[in-house]
Amino acid sequence: MLEEVIQIARRAGEAILEVYHASGAVEVQHKDDNSPLTIADERSNRVIVESLRALNLPMPVPLVSEECPLPALSERKQWPRFWLIDPLDGTKEFIKRNDEFTVNIALVEGGVPVLGVVVAPALNTTWAGAMAYGAFRECHAARQGRIERVEIAPRKLSRDSITVLGSRSHGVESMDALLAGLQAQFKSVQIENVGSSLKFCRVAEGSADLYPRLTPVCEWDAAAAHAVLRAAGGDVFSPTRAAPMAESLRYRLDDGLLVPQFLAVGDLEAPWNQLLANCFGVSK
Repeated sequence: MLEEVIQIARRAGEAILEVYHASGAVEVQHKDDNSPLTIADERSNRVIVESLRALNLPMPVPLVSEECPLPALSERKQWPRFWLIDPLDGTKEFIKRNDEFTVNIALVEGGVPVLGVVVAPALNTTWAGAMAYGAFRECHAARQGRIERVEIAPRKLSRDSITVLGSRSHGVESMDALLAGLQAQFKSVQIENVGSSLKFCRVAEGSADLYPRLTPVCEWDAAAAHAVLRAAGGDVFSPTRAAPMAESLRYRLDDGLLVPQFLAVGDLEAPWNQLLANCFGVSK
């Protein structure tokens, strides 16, 4: 099924690029929460929803998408598994035309993201993974008509240096205490701002160590890339003050579908609880 979902996400990416490469400014609307919406979001969503519903599965799997009406909470709570979709993650990046936007599709079972596909259409790159399968990155060499697939895994954390990723659109102001704590423990702390779900993928492929998100984010923004990171050997945690790595993030489709904050890490053997203790203000 992973290969089928990859093809669906790529077709959605192609629909996005038709808008992205069109001449003229992108027409932008705003939803009730003031987040931007473009025709590319809608076209990508249509491709994904229709294609997932057409999959030949033993049992129908319900879906939740940023661009679809949300089923009632009482109904969602009955689902043992579901698709969780962001048809265009990084709409602000899309509007700015900086290439750092993605298509996100995750399969969640019992709150755990067990399959994920992240396609960055403007970068010609796909990250995908599933539990018991592993994770990989594909780069599309369009002119040569070939696809290069390589397995990915997080890197081991060095005690001399650490690379921390932040959001290109949301800034890193909320990370000041965390960064100060890390700078007291590492000789070098490199901070990079990256758009959309690419931050998780950077950790999964071993080009960064930590992605802390200390402001709320919707579940569909994180699930697909979380699945890739888990399949690669890392994980995403819901931190508490007592234990930053106490619990792996779960997707429960509660009211609002918001994740208050999380920490995405690559090296699960690193002493993160010690390194991040008292580095940021989270509730117990």
